[in-house]
Amino acid sequence: MGPAVTTTPWWRDAVIYQIYPRSFADSDGDGYGDLPGVIEKLPYLVQLGVDAVWLSPFYLSPMADAGYDVADYRQVDPLFGATKDAHRLIDRAHELGLRIFIDLVPNHTSDNHHWFQAALAAEPGSPERERYIFRNGRGEDGQLPPNNWRSVFGLEAWTRLRRPDGTPEQWYLHLFDTRQPDLNWLNEEVRAEFDAILRHWLDLGVDGFRVDVAHSLIKAEGLPDVDVECTEHRGPMWDQDGVHDIYRRWRRVLDSYDGDRALVAEAWVPIPERLAHYVRADEMHQAFNFDFLSSPWQPESYRRVITQSMAANAAVGAPTTWVLSNHDVLRHATRFGQLDTANREGIAADDPQPQAELGLRRAQAATLLMLALPGSAYLYQGEELGLPEHTTLPNELRQDPVWFRSGPELVGRDGCRIPMPWVREAPGAGFSPSGKTWLPQPDSYPALAVDQQIDVPGSTWSMYRDALALRRQFRLGLGQLSWIEMGEDVVAFRNGKVLVLVNFGSPIPMPEGKVLLASTDLESALPTDAAVWLHQPGN
Repeated sequence: MGPAVTTTPWWRDAVIYQIYPRSFADSDGDGYGDLPGVIEKLPYLVQLGVDAVWLSPFYLSPMADAGYDVADYRQVDPLFGATKDAHRLIDRAHELGLRIFIDLVPNHTSDNHHWFQAALAAEPGSPERERYIFRNGRGEDGQLPPNNWRSVFGLEAWTRLRRPDGTPEQWYLHLFDTRQPDLNWLNEEVRAEFDAILRHWLDLGVDGFRVDVAHSLIKAEGLPDVDVECTEHRGPMWDQDGVHDIYRRWRRVLDSYDGDRALVAEAWVPIPERLAHYVRADEMHQAFNFDFLSSPWQPESYRRVITQSMAANAAVGAPTTWVLSNHDVLRHATRFGQLDTANREGIAADDPQPQAELGLRRAQAATLLMLALPGSAYLYQGEELGLPEHTTLPNELRQDPVWFRSGPELVGRDGCRIPMPWVREAPGAGFSPSGKTWLPQPDSYPALAVDQQIDVPGSTWSMYRDALALRRQFRLGLGQLSWIEMGEDVVAFRNGKVLVLVNFGSPIPMPEGKVLLASTDLESALPTDAAVWLHQPGN
């Protein structure tokens, strides 16, 4: 069976499950997850009740940044299987009624990409170099970088080339790793190539694209220095108005296909009104709400973020896209167990350790808050099991380029990318037939494995399954939110006939209504750090 046909575009209220392929399921025993492993587990996602799947990159890559350094956008890397496996995955997902999003990485390529290799062999000012951002250096001999930009991964955002005889020449820009040179999106050849890449995958049946660092493609004219007062994701390399011409062009490509194909922006844009520009009627369909993800565990913060986000998106006729975890940030079961619950960075073994029980309790409540909100939502693999971050990973096993470029300043993202536990008593918790895992699982993972939770009353998995079913039954994703006043420590709102309460303070008496779902056991009161959905048909 194919995806159901509805009058409302499916993406407006969809729940989409992110798969990080190398950590989801390994079919061949090499310790790395792969596409055949994903295909095998698709029925699990149907059972959970999600609408679609987003896969992080599986393209041909030297893996300098876990596949976000793409050498060929049309081929599957052998680490993940064969290119035909991607085609099989799309077809099998559709048979099961699931949509498929794939990752698109347009800001940069791998330095192994044939375009960049041609640029290295060419001279300054050549057409080959115009595909990327090459500049002469500052200083008497060009020995200084063209500007003061810093890489997101640490150190300078520029690397200087040297000729085979050692003579220094131009610099190239890389907002991320040195092996991820930034493309020049003012170049028509670059734009035409990505039109073709979109069409390649759309022709194969993909339903949408998650666009990596969507706010970075256009840089300010002249590449001016960054103001030292600039905060994260503000400055001349982020959220320039010119990016919107690109997305209007992409939207025309998607609109030429049937089936409501969709684009979702990964854009860390801190001003809701600016973020809403990405989801105007002729641009993208969704944009992750990272203000929601970054919110501290405070009721006033959630009320503010939800109100501002929904108002900004409503002004352009777009839904809000909620998210709590992904492959780049601390898992929310760990984030909420910290003293600083807004901290998104990794945790090392010698850092203060979070409170696991408190973190999971809050994470479950936050999930019920998110899934009751109008709009769409994204889940990150393993959050339905309550998986925590690996916070005691030995430094010598880390693989994230963030760790290698920033030294001890940032531990990187390996802790949220640990292989999934499927079977408690199996080696590697059932991730691989050999028991191998490319990163070690923490001691807590086997007890949280799928076979310990699936269909078990009171498990985190069952809470997610029930929440997704109720969300669909009551059409919460297409509903309307109205705030209810129940004191400053309670986030309370009504969505249709469902009253949602999240308690951040002392226990409160339960209002009248049938309990549909709660994040914890209930008696006569709603405990601290807990959420409940109540059915109130008379309202």
